[in-house]
Amino acid sequence: MTRRKIEAKDLFRLTSLTDPQWDKASRNYAYVQTTINEEENEYQSSIYVGTLEGEAKLFTTGKGRATTPRWSPDGSKLAFVSTRNEKAQIYVMPVDGGEAEQVTFCKYGARNPIWSPCGTKILFSTSVELEEDLQPDSKVNEQKKKPEPLVVEKLRYKSDAKGFLDKKNDHLAVLELESKSLTLLTHGDRDYGSPAWSPDGKSIAFVTNLEENPDETLVSDVYIMELESKEKKKVTKSNGYFSTITWSPDGKYLGFLGHEKDFQSATLTRVWVYEIAAEGLQCLTENLDIEVGDVAIGDFHSGNVNPGLMWTEDSEGFYFVISDKGGTGISYGSLDGAVYPIHLPDEHVYAVSMLTGTHEAIVGISNSADPGELYHLDFKNQTKKQLTNANQAWKEDVEISIAEPINFKAPDGWDIHGWVMKPIGFEEGKKYPTILEVHGGPHAMYANTYFHEFQTLAAQGFVVLFTNPRGSHGYGQEFVDAVRGDYGGKDYLDVMSAMDYALETFDFIDETNLGITGGSYGGFMTNWVVSHTDRFKAAVTQRSISNWLSFYGVSDIGYYFSEWEVKGNMEDKVEKLWDHSPIKYVANVNTPLLILHGEKDYRCPIEQAEQLFIALKKQGKTTKFVRFPDSNHELSRSGNPALRIHRLDNIKNWFVEYLEV
Repeated sequence: MTRRKIEAKDLFRLTSLTDPQWDKASRNYAYVQTTINEEENEYQSSIYVGTLEGEAKLFTTGKGRATTPRWSPDGSKLAFVSTRNEKAQIYVMPVDGGEAEQVTFCKYGARNPIWSPCGTKILFSTSVELEEDLQPDSKVNEQKKKPEPLVVEKLRYKSDAKGFLDKKNDHLAVLELESKSLTLLTHGDRDYGSPAWSPDGKSIAFVTNLEENPDETLVSDVYIMELESKEKKKVTKSNGYFSTITWSPDGKYLGFLGHEKDFQSATLTRVWVYEIAAEGLQCLTENLDIEVGDVAIGDFHSGNVNPGLMWTEDSEGFYFVISDKGGTGISYGSLDGAVYPIHLPDEHVYAVSMLTGTHEAIVGISNSADPGELYHLDFKNQTKKQLTNANQAWKEDVEISIAEPINFKAPDGWDIHGWVMKPIGFEEGKKYPTILEVHGGPHAMYANTYFHEFQTLAAQGFVVLFTNPRGSHGYGQEFVDAVRGDYGGKDYLDVMSAMDYALETFDFIDETNLGITGGSYGGFMTNWVVSHTDRFKAAVTQRSISNWLSFYGVSDIGYYFSEWEVKGNMEDKVEKLWDHSPIKYVANVNTPLLILHGEKDYRCPIEQAEQLFIALKKQGKTTKFVRFPDSNHELSRSGNPALRIHRLDNIKNWFVEYLEV
């Protein structure tokens, strides 16, 4: 059978399987299946329920998106979040059939349902300004509101995820299922998240920042609240970032992930355990030079859930996700400090749900040639069984390029890791144009995972080269911290060394026919590269940073990210910000540069692209600027589907125009 080449629009033919949840009692599992309706130009998410022996069956129907399936303690019901009535609200539905009952009617929606151990209550998150916002949104005043000015008094007044911040905050509430009574547990001008219910049902844990000036004191602390008295006890020391809380089954320990900002935003995430009776806090992976959690970069799955510590039944150990050298997998740890890998393949384990009593897991696994399916892993018997085939028909219809790992030395001898993908239709003896991809973050990791952008370019006849330069996660604390204060320094040499290595190693790469692209930090690096070398014939910069001086004041994270990462500020280190700004060197740019940017990107605001475009255009450089309406920093991963296709086509067409394919 002749297979066709992948194109950008294949995004509409792919199926994403995320958030598996395994029920201990029935051994049934639920998960979220997401597709894109091309005609309606919208995402569609449904919940499926399956058994290990048979095919999964559709559990939710109707319009909107259904996500976040959570089993009741006895396994008889599923709570989930649905947008079937426009706002996201929580619904409960019997597993053996029946109608879904809407149980929240919050003014600003509800999310993240968590069953009480007794199964009679649900803890959830919602946005509120007043306590009345927990009730149905009254539509008494239907008159058109007059515009009002936005009064800004805080450093943090906007968010890439939420836009301009108003008087609402993220709070926690409890719903009594029988009486339908609601209780708001948290109050005030603070956000609360990562809630977890104690095994005895008498307490909850959560994270928040209750410091006097949260704009300046950038922390997230773990608290325990006794539900009857509402008294709160702080577990951490207001010196770091913590999240993803789970209780041990015996209720004696809290487990969570985070760090104490030893290297600011470049600090490795670690495993922490708090012994409640002794009030003792301990980092259990202090000597493990590895990132806890999934930091793999991709452009397909969104809505992945980090399960945190998945405790064993005896409360003596736990499983957790790790990222290491381009792979993500599962490790086991114990309270005595022993840690060792359980499942660490050359793949991307992007979702995990465990039955720790039998040492089994339902996992979502992807690799460079597979968008992802769900599998059953039995660690005791060392077996692996595929449970879904959602993307099988598509894979049989298309030609897919497989990423081959490479390892090379930077000029100072540091080891750098990456991959090369041959073009579809590859023929020995032929020379091919090559595109070097640079990831964002910079504290993230290219991985053994499916990347639709890479496959689209390989299908067009390009070699795709991608690496993890210093600053990337997956290679230890020293490696991830090495970029801070040196943006455009040795990280630039790492990126250029990747190109040098590929040219020396692979005779199919045309050294006169090279392109480069990247987004966010990768966009910064693209801008830096073309302003410091002419070796590339074409470049595409996406959601980029061009000017650290203006970024300082316009990004939702600019005022602290610039100080932490670039190590400059607006008080006495202004020149440091300017020296690391690609726009300072814009006169040196001779490479045709396509600039792509979302108009509602508050992480790297569009003025970064506007400045770069005008500076290039004014000097007669070859450039084009494409603006994506109503799109934030997440356009490539979870943005408007049609605009995601336009983005991919713009990248492809620019390289086709300026490189010889």
